[in-house]
Amino acid sequence: MKKVALLSVYEKRGIVDLARGLIAHNYDIICTGGTYKMLVDNRVDVKRLSEVIDAPEMIDGRVKTLHPSVFAGILAKRNNEKHMNELKENNIFPIDLVVCNLYPFYKAAYEMNMPEDDVLEYIDIGGVSLIRAAAKNFKDVIVVIDPDDYKSIIDEMDQEGNIINIIKRRELATKAFGYTMGYDSLISRYFGKDIFAEQFSNSYKKTADLRYGENPHQRAALYRDMFSNASSFFTAEKLHGKQLSYNNIVDLEAAKDIVIEFDKPTCAIIKHSNPCGVAMADNIVDAYRLAYIADPISAYGSIIALNRKVDLETASEIKSNFVEVLVAPDFDEEAFSMLATKKNIRLIKYRDMEKSVDPVIYKHIAGGLLVQENDTIEEDDKTWRIVSEREPNDKEWRALKFAWKVAKHVKSNAIVLATESRTYGIGAGQMSRVDACELAIKKSNAVGSYTGGTAMASDGFFPFRDSIDIAHKAGVSCVIEPGGSVRDRDVIDACNEHGMALVFTGIRHFKH
Repeated sequence: MKKVALLSVYEKRGIVDLARGLIAHNYDIICTGGTYKMLVDNRVDVKRLSEVIDAPEMIDGRVKTLHPSVFAGILAKRNNEKHMNELKENNIFPIDLVVCNLYPFYKAAYEMNMPEDDVLEYIDIGGVSLIRAAAKNFKDVIVVIDPDDYKSIIDEMDQEGNIINIIKRRELATKAFGYTMGYDSLISRYFGKDIFAEQFSNSYKKTADLRYGENPHQRAALYRDMFSNASSFFTAEKLHGKQLSYNNIVDLEAAKDIVIEFDKPTCAIIKHSNPCGVAMADNIVDAYRLAYIADPISAYGSIIALNRKVDLETASEIKSNFVEVLVAPDFDEEAFSMLATKKNIRLIKYRDMEKSVDPVIYKHIAGGLLVQENDTIEEDDKTWRIVSEREPNDKEWRALKFAWKVAKHVKSNAIVLATESRTYGIGAGQMSRVDACELAIKKSNAVGSYTGGTAMASDGFFPFRDSIDIAHKAGVSCVIEPGGSVRDRDVIDACNEHGMALVFTGIRHFKH
């Protein structure tokens, strides 16, 4: 007895070969309009669904498959005598295989940015219903939504005598439900502009299985947020090197997020999500040199991001050190050739290295999510307050601004010591602010030797004056912090006693 396959696809890739394979396995094929036309044009023997069920496609194609004969044929349980008798009584044939994919809503709404009325026409109704019905009845009906699965379906029929086993059917149904869930998520997010809606779901698509997670005993995979248009790893191209690890990708994003903050040639060197050196200069090779000497020990095995094309001179400097990943907008041909001789380095080209980030951040907790806006506030230094008796001079102002930009990207408690163009010492992720201060000074290699003014930036307020006293002894001449402590007066007095300039931003930049 012949079986019946219903084919209704927007993406036509592979459908001709699939149809021919199904016919070879004793399937009759019925199709909707566009699929029917393509198969007939390719001389495949198929029937048009509207003719088989005697129900025309209506209202500009909005109604094609929404008919009781179609859904009864899909949903009837083959081992249920009542179901099968009802099909016979109503002259309805069972449908054994459904191949369907949906209108490209994402392309219309997000990539092409069509007007809303046009986008509405890309909301698939019948296709989603077909997929869900077939997936629900997976024990009797095979559902296929991905052209990449066509070959495996035919191969299994070849090997198993026209049978798809129940394990494969369940896998295909699971994939189908995930597909429709993601599709509905895209639509929901398009119409729901509130990022803190009462209920929401995101659509993520797996792009790679990773070797492991943070540690070798943890499994891991990489998923792309289908809503995001941020400059990210997903818009980048790996030019050289082995697969990036979970930790590589985390650090790569941290490095990229720093360098896009700056207009001048800038380098950020990252270890475990924290910068160990950041510098900007008139050219990218000097930016790298300055960032590297900020903490050469920590820079071993680091991730480096540059916001300019890598030239031969920069490549020569980097090649002499052990680097896990190098991220840049592009690579000169000679620079790439030189770096590619290093087997273990990964070279990543960001096509869109621009200041573009996701508007929200999600943090998983047991049983749910924390959701917050990303820390992308555009600060106006004209709103900052000089609260000390002495005002910063021009060089100190530039140093304060630079240090403050970097501090935003350092794990709390964070202290950054910097001049107008480079960090000298970074104290990251410490449990107390004074510990962060002491660590930054330890890493700074005598900041007092720079006479142009060394700035200290703190991501949060100083609860006591101790950090100010320590920084003064190390040669720091100016300080920038949010302010807001009950002991602000003590901190201001300490700066005045030491002749240091102190600026309150009114903005905190905790990072956890």
